[in-house]
Amino acid sequence: MLQSSDLQLFLAILREGNMVAAGRRVGVDHSTVARRLSVLERELGARLFDRTPRGVTPTPAADALRPHAERIESELLAASASVGAGDRVVDGVVRLATTEMFGTYLVAPQIEYLRQRHPGLTIELATESRATSLAKREADIAVMLKMPPKGRLVARKLTDYRLGLYASHDYLERHGAPPDRNALQEHRFVSYIEELVGFPEIIALDQILPGAVIGFRSSSAAAQHAAVAAGTGIGMLHLFAAAKDKRLVRLLPEEVEVWRSYWLVMHADLQRLPRVRAVADFLEDILREMRGSL
Repeated sequence: MLQSSDLQLFLAILREGNMVAAGRRVGVDHSTVARRLSVLERELGARLFDRTPRGVTPTPAADALRPHAERIESELLAASASVGAGDRVVDGVVRLATTEMFGTYLVAPQIEYLRQRHPGLTIELATESRATSLAKREADIAVMLKMPPKGRLVARKLTDYRLGLYASHDYLERHGAPPDRNALQEHRFVSYIEELVGFPEIIALDQILPGAVIGFRSSSAAAQHAAVAAGTGIGMLHLFAAAKDKRLVRLLPEEVEVWRSYWLVMHADLQRLPRVRAVADFLEDILREMRGSL
């Protein structure tokens, strides 16, 4: 007879795509995952996954089982949220998916504050350059750059933030500072590898200077920041990170500034879980304190 733990294991394998990551999600080692999966497949009389050196691939039987497993999971989560609504103890694991800069500069430096508030809580911070699927439970909470598509998701705007043009002192000594926006055409820039970026909203340079000469591209915003600081070229950088870097000088602040927004998104089934609510509250708290620098 199927147990809820069997279905949780099945969904973990399905979402992670390999035994090791699935084991981390449910708190067992990968050999235990493989053994329990084999038992589950024998009980069902069907092979759920094809094993390969790179991971596992779901079979048609797994695709058929998935909606039933997710429906039971939703019911268990709703029951857990209801029972734990008055319980002030917050523990467990919450996976938070964010953009690289948000996670690196806004979340990670404040994690100790959250740990002191909830010592039993563990945060898994996944900094992504692509959209995370909350429907597939790739994360419990996501910080996105736009409203999510329709579905069983709840979203609210966290904050606006700004990007501006920056160059290093060294670059400006060698090439001079552009006196106005028209003079930008004479300079070299740092930007994204567009085909590797999952969030079109993250690219801002094309908005202010179409056809700019790009000397360095990276899918990493942090790598672009480092390249600009090293004198490689001019870049559109996040103010909340660049304004604190003494190697950098902001250019044309009155003429060039791009605004973007961060959205807090959760699956409807998870939003009332105490551990998920605690992380959502934490994000709103730290952004409330930092709003002036964003």
